[in-house]
Amino acid sequence: QVQLVESGGGLVQPGGSLRLSCAASGMFRSINAMRWYRQVPGKERELVATITSGGTITYTDSVKGRFTISRDNAKNTVYLQMNSLKPEDTAVYSCNTEITSFSGWGFDYWGQGTQVTVSS
Repeated sequence: QVQLVESGGGLVQPGGSLRLSCAASGMFRSINAMRWYRQVPGKERELVATITSGGTITYTDSVKGRFTISRDNAKNTVYLQMNSLKPEDTAVYSCNTEITSFSGWGFDYWGQGTQVTVSS
């Protein structure tokens, strides 16, 4: 059984910073792409950032230059450093990973979500 556990959300003032973490635990062969999504009630879930196993990184336009995704393969953890936060960044942030099992099958896993609120 694979689990993703997120941490790091909270309330921050505009212009502030937060760092989200998402750690994968369990038995598996490898972790492939790792992603951060966010969702606001009543809106579609938005892909925020992706980092592949090879280190290729992509961001949605609205966070470029402010957010940084990274991963620590030794810890099976993905991070999202969020700087210069704006009220429109307020959302529930969830991590998503593609994991290859020992049998060779690929599966998608999701974290439980963490609330990020940017407000004065």
